[in-house]
Formats: sequence, structure tokens, C-alpha cells
Amino acid sequence: MDDIKDFDIEIKMPVEIEQYERKIYDLKQLIEIGKGLNSTLDSNVLIESILLTCMGHMRLLKAGIFLKKGIDENVYILHRNYKGFELDHAIEYEIVSDSRFVKFLEGNFRCYGPEELEKVIPGDPAVKTLKVIGPTLIVPLKGKGKLNGIIILGERINNAPFTESEKEYLLNIASLAGISIQNASLYEMATTDMMTHLKIHHFFQAALVEEREKAIRQKTPLSLIMIDIDHFKKFNDTYGHTCGDVVLINVAQIVMSSVRQIDVAARYGGEEFSVILPGTSLESALVVAERIRKSVEEAKIMCGDIRLGVKISLGVTQFIPDADRDNKSIVERADRALYNSKTNGRNRVSFL
Repeated sequence: MDDIKDFDIEIKMPVEIEQYERKIYDLKQLIEIGKGLNSTLDSNVLIESILLTCMGHMRLLKAGIFLKKGIDENVYILHRNYKGFELDHAIEYEIVSDSRFVKFLEGNFRCYGPEELEKVIPGDPAVKTLKVIGPTLIVPLKGKGKLNGIIILGERINNAPFTESEKEYLLNIASLAGISIQNASLYEMATTDMMTHLKIHHFFQAALVEEREKAIRQKTPLSLIMIDIDHFKKFNDTYGHTCGDVVLINVAQIVMSSVRQIDVAARYGGEEFSVILPGTSLESALVVAERIRKSVEEAKIMCGDIRLGVKISLGVTQFIPDADRDNKSIVERADRALYNSKTNGRNRVSFL
């Protein structure tokens, strides 16, 4: 009998050691994931990292994330960086923040399959939206007791079901991701002009220093566009400051939609905007500037029943490493080009 007991102990010990080693390994992985997620405050880079982390660790074919566009928004929207799901790009997949689905996830922090949610909150519009997308698992992102977002995961490469330990691991990743998203959101608020949603002046200056250094290091071109709304004071004086705000917001939206994700569009001050174009030659920057000018001129900008004929002047220049030792030099040259546009009839692009 003693021999049998000893034999049982010898069998159990390696299993327990293996379990502990697995837990230690998982903890180390979570620490590394946490470091990675907290290494950036760029929301797009962060979202990409969250999705790829989930896909890599769980061997997934599909992943996506629902997030609010802003802290004061009341709708979660499927972020455009989703992976693998075949969806209609013309549709914006939304989940309302005051839905039963959101309230349920806030009070029940764990992973769910779509069928399980359908049984718990039948007929909820959010569950119907998820059913259209077709995820296998829904993982809530929580922070400070509130839902920061929702991760949706598709089928796995080996078609294996998620184990309870894997679901727990995903919740740990989601907790880390929720904190990172909250930090990125706060940073976004601190560096964004709330009216136009463009970057603020201080962010522009810091970004220009960074891009100048990168251009020198990588030997790549860098261009700058300065933009000013023509006769802006007239809009305020004639139609009131509300219409002036409408002009600012609409021009800002056109600027944002006309540039790339890697470009930095900022409100330089008042009715003046700026765009930093990394990896862009003067010739290419002129094409971008003309596209912005034309889009503003053709835009139907309305203030009540009044169509506002908005036009802009632009100045463009390219970074010269040997001459531009600081931001002031390149900004002043772009400003001089802008001044040339103003003095030569406005509603045009000039360069220096």
C-alpha cells in the first residue's frame, strides 16, 4: 500500500509543476503584453497591437474592436482596423451605449458566445448587430467600472473551442487593453482641439521636431502646408460667430479627409491650419494642397439656410536639412509662401 501511495505522489508532482510553470509563463506573457500596449499613445497603433496580440496568442483568423469615437459619444463603433471579417464597408456597425447589452457586460465581466448572449438578452439590437458580423467570442473591455470597448473574435485556425483558462487569459489581456485605451483617449483629448478635432499647436510643434529628426535620420523628404481661410472675419461680422465656427469645423474636416493617417493636421491658431507631410516631396505636397483648396472651394458649407462661399489660401515648402535647424525656419518659409497666395489674389497655392 505504501508503494502505491508513493507512486501516486510521483505521478501528481510533475503535473502540478507543469501547471505552475504554465501560470508563470502566462504571467510573463501578460507583463510583456502590458509593456507593449503601454508603449504607445497613438490610438490606431494601439488598436492594431490589441487585435494582433489576441490573434497571435489565440491563433485566430478574425478579430475586431468596438470603441467610442470620443469620451462624450454614446455609441460604440466597429473600428476600421478589424481583421478577417467580411463586412459591408458602406455600413457603420454600431452599438448604443445605453443598450441592455452594454449594461449587461458592465455588470457581468466575462467572455460570451453570441448564442449565450441571445439567450440572456433576446431581441437586443446590439446582439443582432453582432450576429450579422459573426464573431465566435465577445470580450468586454472595462475600466473604472465602465465599458471602454468590446473585442470580437472569430474562429480559430484549428477550429478548437476556447477553454475556460483561455477565456480568463483573454479577460486579462482585455483589462490591460482597457487601461491602455483609456490612457490613449485622455492623451487624445489633451492634444486635440475640441472644436475642429485637429491637433493643437503644441502637438504640431513637437511633431514637427520629431519628423525633422526622422527625415534627417532616414534621408526622406518632409513637407509642410500652411492654410488660412480667406476673409474669415467677414463670416463672423456678417453672419455671426456661430457661422464662423461652422466654417472652421467644415474646413478642418476637409483637411483631415484629404491627408493620410501618418500626416499631422493641426489648428495652428485662429483660422490658420497646418499639415505636416512625412516622406513627401514638394511636388507631391503641392498636389495635396491643391486638392484641399479645390475641395474647400467646391464644398457646400451651410449655416442655416445660407450657403457660405468659403475659400482658402495655402503656402507649401519642403524641409531643407542644412538650412532648417529649428521649426521656426521651415514654418516661416511656409508662412511666406502663404502670404504670397494672399497678396496674389487669394484662393491659391504658392510655394517657396
